[in-house]
Amino acid sequence: MAVRENDHVVQTATEARAGATGHNVRMVLGLSLFGVAVLFAIVFLYFFH
Repeated sequence: MAVRENDHVVQTATEARAGATGHNVRMVLGLSLFGVAVLFAIVFLYFFH
């Protein structure tokens, strides 16, 4: 829990981060990146090949 010390808030690293850091985040990022690369390849082949 955040505590107040000398006019500033002190938090642990996990509290300050306040975000998901599990494998699911990496999975979504990786799949999204792969999906965009495939989509760009399809668009390139459709218009420029």
